[in-house]
Amino acid sequence: MSKKSYCFLYTFLFVTVLSFGQKKTLQTNSTEEKIIIDGKFNEDAWKNASIASDFIMIAPDNGKPIPEGKRTEVKVVYNNEGIYVAATLYDDEPNKVLKELTSRDNFGIADHFGVFFNGYNDGQQEFRFFVSAAGVQQDGVYTEAAGEDFSWDAIWDSHVELTDFGWVVEMKIPYAALRFPSNKQQTWGLNFYREIRRFRHQYSWNFLDNKIVNESTQAGILEGIENVKTPTRLFLIPYASQYFYASKEQKTYGEFKGGLDIKYGINDAFTLDAILIPDFGQTKFDNVELNLSAFEQQFSENRPFFTEGTDLFNKGGLLYTRRIGETPNIATASSEEVIDQPGNIKLINALKISGRTKGGLGIGVLNAVSEKTSVEIKNTDTGATRAEILSPLTNYNVLVLDQRFNKNSSVSFINTNVTRNGEFKDANVSAMVFDLNTRKNSYNTNGSIKYSYINELPDLKDRKGFAAELYLAKTSGKYRFGLGGEYYSREYDINDLGINFQTHYHTAYGNVSYRILNPTKTFNTFQANLNFYSEFDNLTGRIQAGQLNLNINSNDTQNDYYGGGFNIRPLKIYDFYEPRSFNEIQYVTLPESLNLWFYYSSNYNRKFAWDLNPSYNFLNEKGRVNYGFVFSPRYRFDDHFSLTYNFNFYRQNKNIGWVDFDSNDNTIFGRRDRITYTNTLQGKYSLNNKMNLTLSVRHYWSYVTNHNFLTLQDDGSLLENTSYTENKNFNLNLWNFDLSYSWWFAPGSQVSVLYRNNAALFSQDFSRQFERNFRDAIDNQNLNHIFSISVRYFIDYNSIKGGNLSKTFTKPTERIRF
Repeated sequence: MSKKSYCFLYTFLFVTVLSFGQKKTLQTNSTEEKIIIDGKFNEDAWKNASIASDFIMIAPDNGKPIPEGKRTEVKVVYNNEGIYVAATLYDDEPNKVLKELTSRDNFGIADHFGVFFNGYNDGQQEFRFFVSAAGVQQDGVYTEAAGEDFSWDAIWDSHVELTDFGWVVEMKIPYAALRFPSNKQQTWGLNFYREIRRFRHQYSWNFLDNKIVNESTQAGILEGIENVKTPTRLFLIPYASQYFYASKEQKTYGEFKGGLDIKYGINDAFTLDAILIPDFGQTKFDNVELNLSAFEQQFSENRPFFTEGTDLFNKGGLLYTRRIGETPNIATASSEEVIDQPGNIKLINALKISGRTKGGLGIGVLNAVSEKTSVEIKNTDTGATRAEILSPLTNYNVLVLDQRFNKNSSVSFINTNVTRNGEFKDANVSAMVFDLNTRKNSYNTNGSIKYSYINELPDLKDRKGFAAELYLAKTSGKYRFGLGGEYYSREYDINDLGINFQTHYHTAYGNVSYRILNPTKTFNTFQANLNFYSEFDNLTGRIQAGQLNLNINSNDTQNDYYGGGFNIRPLKIYDFYEPRSFNEIQYVTLPESLNLWFYYSSNYNRKFAWDLNPSYNFLNEKGRVNYGFVFSPRYRFDDHFSLTYNFNFYRQNKNIGWVDFDSNDNTIFGRRDRITYTNTLQGKYSLNNKMNLTLSVRHYWSYVTNHNFLTLQDDGSLLENTSYTENKNFNLNLWNFDLSYSWWFAPGSQVSVLYRNNAALFSQDFSRQFERNFRDAIDNQNLNHIFSISVRYFIDYNSIKGGNLSKTFTKPTERIRF
């Protein structure tokens, strides 16, 4: 090679590395012209707008420039209403652009374009807006700690057109969907995203280096926004719902509900969200299981108000929003039963205020009030009844102060408070949380100090507890590692508004991982993780957990996914929670174990794809094993219609667990077999990108048969018990069926129709035949039926302040239909 060739090569490499290391800048211009979101780009504003191009691959070949045949060009302009984006996505095989229709926030099997805004340019939080080649919107909030949260929904407009050279996207993002300071001159963080689904290739405008864990610190720059006069951000969303209930036990009856959601921009940075007389009757059903553990089952939050934009409130892990409106347990005698206990406590109202100052201080306040609820308790021997307060008038409150600095670090203060009216306990929990990163995001340290205070009833002593955590990690490069520890005191308790299962223990844990950063001949991605975890009781120092874990995850060049690993517990451990003893003083000894698992997931781009996940767990006791598998085929008939089936089987042979306390206060365990079958079916038919029919079916059957009983000894061992003869077998047979229709008939406005039936059958004398249990679950004699229609309508105050309500009833822009 000649000297001239060497000089050219070195210059090219230097410029390439330099361009990857620097932030790109896009200059935007204001416009007074009315821009119609139709995908045509025929307004004059677009002709002179600067172009963002030269996209770079995120995955799988990180850092590779986008091919010329797939080049992407994006323009941005603005006015006092919002930001406008025009993207031209070239594809030299336009007939191969994937475009599955889905419900909102479901990416499906489709190509995508996205734009990421950070109004503070602080590397901490991005508002992300995506649209698929089928015209379906997805939006979410990204933070390094939580990743992408798609529970957040904004009101914005987009239009997609397929062309003979690829496809185009036009978007309008109102300022109400963003957060930024009230400066005359704005400098925002900006990035664009493109996914070419058939190859599983992902690209960004400003390079996202996969050696760095934080994506938002790698955004480019948007300049040119000046003197923005944003309109009043006041949105009203009234709703009306009609429900019809029917079952064998009760004749059909109806219930009407109505209420109002309010969203108000206090200023450009802070927003108030409030709901008056909330209605959560159409939320997804819970996947209830037969729970034999010492701890409650934790459920996902399905209520939109408590999932949308709550990343700030989740700092420190103190908030479990399912507590708000949760039906508490009530103490009754053995000869008493509760008549018509409600499934939840009604909320009177709830509100959130959140935002961030120019100095990077995030402030969040969440408050909710639930109504006083009483129940009737009947004495089954005498027939007498009495009234009992199930839940008093209760106020739930969360306060968060989160200071960001250095574009990648934060320190936070969090307080949660539950105040109950009358002679009922109150709770207060506070925490200081920090998340610190080096300037190049190569190393991280995070941790917290938490304090809980429970004001018990007058005749009980108040409880005070604390917890502390510290974690140190290398977070960049092929090789990464971390080391951490925790301490939890006995009285630490956040369960009035949070959830924690264990206390009085301390831990030490660590991890080492390796990953490839660019594809090889075999793998697009490959990652191996080695983890260890140890846990000890504070009082006795006995080991409660001790395990070593290796897991491998990979994605081959055909975009099929493989993985597997093992989890070994080489020592006996001591469980202080399963015996359910007072102050958790007793313990039971658990044997050594080895758990093996494997998974395979075929490329979902294919019409037919499937997942398989077998596992096998050996315990160091004769005949004591656990094994199971998950098999899930899926078929995409066309861009409108798809079905996914999931079968989950799990068996535990000679499992040992707590069953009762006998009349002499002995702790009784049972040696038992447990078998669980879970069948689910998910289906969707999308008429277009605004109308969807969805089907969700679940049949869960789990039963336990005890072979013999044992008495727990003081040294944690178990002794055969031949005198205990109670029936402690269990059979839980659950059925859930949801068929729903959703139509977004205008931006932010929706009609939802839901038919739901369900059954919950619990027994201790039962058949072990699957067919018999399935027939019982779907027998109409056992089903509860619900039919509901709900209408929500989005009203922008700016459209009615002049007395012209008709502006809010504009016909939605037509979208592509396939």
